[in-house]
Amino acid sequence: MTATLAVQPGSAPGLTTVADRAVSRIAGRAALEVPDVLGAAVTARVTGGVAALDARLDLRYPAPVASTAARVRAHLVERVGALTGLQVSVVDVSVGVLRAPAAPVRRVV
Repeated sequence: MTATLAVQPGSAPGLTTVADRAVSRIAGRAALEVPDVLGAAVTARVTGGVAALDARLDLRYPAPVASTAARVRAHLVERVGALTGLQVSVVDVSVGVLRAPAAPVRRVV
């Protein structure tokens, strides 16, 4: 689906259409702005001027999962709203992978 946004009074006439895929990409990039998020795949469903997001995250281990997910939710609501003009109604977050830092490789010389 796509969202059609009305232009604010006093600006040029017309409509702006934002596709689900565009919102998904914007949200995916925004999720990577949150500390401890190493990867993100976000799907968006846009109806009218409202977006619903489903985010699957890869987090750095040992990041606190609950507080990181809460930070991602808040950040996505703020950034997607600011960048697209859409209202974000819900952000579902699931954690796919916890990645430990790479262990240093020991070499015998």
